[in-house]
Amino acid sequence: MSDPTSLSGAELDAVTARWVSGFELALSRADDGAVRSLFHDDAWWRDLLGFTWDLRTAHGLKQLDSAVSERAGQSGLSMAMIGNASLVDAGTEPWIQAMFTFTTDLAHGRGVLRLVRRDDVWKAWTVMTAMDGLVGHEELTGANRPHGGAHGTDRSQRNWAESRKLKREFTASEPAVVIVGAGHGGLGLAARLGCLGIDTLVIDRNPRIGDSWRNRYDSLVLHDPVWYDHLPYLPFPSSWPVYSPKDKLADWLESYAATMELNVWTGTELRASDYDADSGQWSVTLERADGTTRVVHPSHLVLATGVSGTEPNIPEIAGADTYAGMLCHSHGFPHGEDFSGRKAVVVGSCNSGHDIAQELYERGADVTMLQRSPTYVVSVASAAVPMTGLYDESGPPTDVADLLGASFPFTAAPEMHRATTAAMAELDSDMIAALEASGFLVSSGIDGTGAMGLFLHKGGGYYINVGTSELIAAGEIKIKAGTEIDTFTEAGLELSDGSALDADVVVLATGYRGMLDTARRLLGPDVADRCGPVWGLDDEGELRGVWRQSGHDGLWFMGGNLAMARFYGKFLALQIKAVEEGLVGDASRARPAL
Repeated sequence: MSDPTSLSGAELDAVTARWVSGFELALSRADDGAVRSLFHDDAWWRDLLGFTWDLRTAHGLKQLDSAVSERAGQSGLSMAMIGNASLVDAGTEPWIQAMFTFTTDLAHGRGVLRLVRRDDVWKAWTVMTAMDGLVGHEELTGANRPHGGAHGTDRSQRNWAESRKLKREFTASEPAVVIVGAGHGGLGLAARLGCLGIDTLVIDRNPRIGDSWRNRYDSLVLHDPVWYDHLPYLPFPSSWPVYSPKDKLADWLESYAATMELNVWTGTELRASDYDADSGQWSVTLERADGTTRVVHPSHLVLATGVSGTEPNIPEIAGADTYAGMLCHSHGFPHGEDFSGRKAVVVGSCNSGHDIAQELYERGADVTMLQRSPTYVVSVASAAVPMTGLYDESGPPTDVADLLGASFPFTAAPEMHRATTAAMAELDSDMIAALEASGFLVSSGIDGTGAMGLFLHKGGGYYINVGTSELIAAGEIKIKAGTEIDTFTEAGLELSDGSALDADVVVLATGYRGMLDTARRLLGPDVADRCGPVWGLDDEGELRGVWRQSGHDGLWFMGGNLAMARFYGKFLALQIKAVEEGLVGDASRARPAL
């Protein structure tokens, strides 16, 4: 058996081309034995809309055989490699990595393939196929961009500003889609829908686009680097800082909406809704900033209110009504207030809890963080290490980085996540040791998988250190760990371990209740009860209920950090476009068993 690292570039390309050709054949017709010849026993196929009209993952030969058999007979299928294959030596066993294109009668897309050698035969370890567009319904970008201004005999037509006003107000039309929430998720999805020719209205209860960021605590800065955070179609300029201050991001969202010609109604609340299953339309009552109401009839309603939703998780604690100090949830933490000489307790030890504790300290407070359970902590420098070569100045184009990042199914390689988490912990060993010496309880995340596992399962639950850990280690911010609030008193808190904390200020950094609770408040229990869970991994390792069918016709959930919203929002937009064009119906979108 020859050394894989000795293979030439031409040999790597030939191995990959043969596999791609075999996969095309297997999907074009029922081919007994194709799966065993193409995939090794522990292989994975992740499909993002390309062949399943859903976000699906098959794992192991039994599921793979079922998945390939179900997709056999693909009409008009063709596949071809993109560029050259490469050999990746990650320290375990080398694999061949390559990208390929695929086209069917309905769609076109790209895929990422990783081959490992078994018994001197190269077989697939991971395959990812992702739809890029619908044949005949391509995005209105690049060579398909709109023509623009009027010329010649048409110069007397209505000017652009007047046309935009009519479109934005839906004066003579109805939106096909209403998106609730003008944050990065809602605006990015609206941009994608607009480029697919879908009339979309975005509403937000705040008076100004970006206020969902402006209204948060003053010191908030994104913990992910700029290369990871671009919005669809319009990347941040090359002068943008590596880590974005929240007010700068808020202004960018406002300019993004203007540049992408998005139809946004600010100061607007959804007051009532009703879905007519016969017509497939919603009746949505909107109250606008001037007090007027408008009823619109979209076919699709999207809640883009963030992974955590908008309902603060405020625990019921005995004696809260007797407490004489200031009590607030993190979402209502006041801007610019001087806390000099005041004793403050922050309940919660994840990103918001740390940031607010640091802000209170910098405003003069004597701060104690109440840590009820262990927290995963990683430095901002170490958190960027796994992105090196993918999301950094030397990385590939963002759309390629997104494909490569998504090509590992979420649960495909936990040992790799554990190894990466352990390597980052080694880099942060001094910081972690100092935290533990201060009494802070440190975790390695779920099964040692760090921040990624926590985010996928819970939407949070960790801290990416931008300075608070040093204050905790130095004793400038005190830690009270492993205990809960038993009751409020007039002067502070009594804890379950029998101790007490005096407090002039208590901030509950206790998170939010989730998108499904927002749906329950906005749309009512009957609608919410028809939806499955939103967020957290399903039995295939895909996120539940978000960017895909919710369980209620015409209702979708949009969420995720900036990178996930950018990438997965495309698949939600394509599903809506396919429904609008009559390319798929409910039966086609039903999830078959694997």
